Amino acid sequence: MDSINEELPAPDETAVSGPSSQHISAPGSEDEVNSAKVGPAKRREPLKRKASSLKPEKSKTKKKSKIRQAPRPSYTVQHGEDMLLIISNINQFDSVWKPKRKRCKKKKAKTKITPVKKKKCPPKPKVPKAKKEASVSDVHLEEVEGSSPDWGQNLPVEVLVKIFEMAVLQDGAVPFLCRVGRVCRLWNSAASSPTLWRSVSIGYCWIEPGKSQLPGTEQKIRNTIDWLAQNRFSQLREFSLCHWKKHVDYVVQTVAGSCSNLQSLKLSYCMGVTKEAFQNLGSSCPSLESINVQHTEFQDDGLVSFVETYGNQLKRIFVTRSSKSDKLLNVLCRGCCPELRVLEINTKLDSGYCPLPICIQALQIGCPKLQIFRLMNVSPIPKMIRNTPSSTPGFPMLEELCIASSSHSFMTDHDLLNVLHGSPHLRLLDLRGCSRVTATGLYSLPCEDLECLYWGLYFNSNVMVASNKGIHMLTQKWSRTLRELDLTNQPFTEEDMEIAIGHLAHGPQVDAFRSLNLSGTKITSSALRLLVAQSSALSYLNLSSCRYLPRGLKRIYRGQEDIQQILDKLD
Repeated sequence: MDSINEELPAPDETAVSGPSSQHISAPGSEDEVNSAKVGPAKRREPLKRKASSLKPEKSKTKKKSKIRQAPRPSYTVQHGEDMLLIISNINQFDSVWKPKRKRCKKKKAKTKITPVKKKKCPPKPKVPKAKKEASVSDVHLEEVEGSSPDWGQNLPVEVLVKIFEMAVLQDGAVPFLCRVGRVCRLWNSAASSPTLWRSVSIGYCWIEPGKSQLPGTEQKIRNTIDWLAQNRFSQLREFSLCHWKKHVDYVVQTVAGSCSNLQSLKLSYCMGVTKEAFQNLGSSCPSLESINVQHTEFQDDGLVSFVETYGNQLKRIFVTRSSKSDKLLNVLCRGCCPELRVLEINTKLDSGYCPLPICIQALQIGCPKLQIFRLMNVSPIPKMIRNTPSSTPGFPMLEELCIASSSHSFMTDHDLLNVLHGSPHLRLLDLRGCSRVTATGLYSLPCEDLECLYWGLYFNSNVMVASNKGIHMLTQKWSRTLRELDLTNQPFTEEDMEIAIGHLAHGPQVDAFRSLNLSGTKITSSALRLLVAQSSALSYLNLSSCRYLPRGLKRIYRGQEDIQQILDKLD
């Protein structure tokens, strides 16, 4: 770039001097100086005469300046093999901007600008060195003003589809594909590829929340959904609709009628789903495996009748705790979904204590292939159903059990054993809020390959915690497989904590241990030093509110470098 700038021609003196320079030199004449010595009556005449004589000259110079200042780019960018070439479009008669040089004030005062008439000469193009060097490297350049690079026109559509696919995985198909499709015809062709529209999530963006819709707006919404279903959703697999208060039933029925390959439907914070919409889903979408209606209002019998009729094809169900979920559990216990793999029932965090009567034995018989069972912020209450055997094989394929609650849970060791007595392949156990479960009850579980144990207490309550010792038995049992551990606010003694941390530090898989939450516990400095020195994969460590640690250490640590600083502070 420096060599290119050296070849740019210097600005002409004629370009610097303008019409204003002609008027600056006029007041310096001898007649005007002599007129200053005469009285005021004699000075007015030459001033009037002079002003009138200069008016036509100003108009002429203004016209010349308009012709001279024609908009034109001063350079052209051309693409070479491995560089960008900047070719100057400036000739010797054009003005080139250069930074002002630092000069003394005295020199500026002495210099005088004299008017020079500009001669019209044909422009002589000057070829800079950059272009000569490009010709040597056999790079064919075209000197066309305003020419844009044509890489977008020659790029294969398959390459653009791959690029858009990576963006869709990160940001979603909507509104990314809708925006890039308006760039040019090539991008529109790539964005229209059905493979990019397999997973679509649509939020409500037509009108502000709380405002009524005009008939024209409602028709526009329906037309948009119809056009997407006919032109983009031919290979749709996953569809999500969020925060829609109107037209939900119409959207569901349109998608069901046009997308026979639909596998997953998610309706989050929506309203107005009718029984007919669920029935159309079952009859038009034989591949539908997952349905998520959490925080969505729908007719009472719509989902229940759908599960009773088409439950054989469902593998994942996500609902919110309500009277409808009680009916749904009764249907599941009757064996309407024998292929069910995931069952999640949740509620809002600010809902407080939320009991859920459930018959575990009947659910184990009705859903024998269940792998993930989540009760988020819901407290299960065991109940019995007539003609249900007391002993069942359990959940032999269960890998994740979550009974997390922000409030107090009344689940006991006996209740936990009824759920997990036949689950030897359990990998994740979330018991946050279960204060009545003890370390002895966890030790008696038949789960030998547990990887994640979350047993923190996050509620503010004076309820007595049943377990205050025995944590060392759990770390000894699962020291070979444990990867993440959460013991927030558990009242284990400092001796018990030191033995438990010692089992983790000397375990055969200490290099794979990655997360530890000891907030509010009685962890000591010696036990902490031993674990940090041995675990090289530890990336999260929570030591906030640990009273037995010195000041400066009670915080959350993230990353290997941040955690290794603990050793320097403890030394």
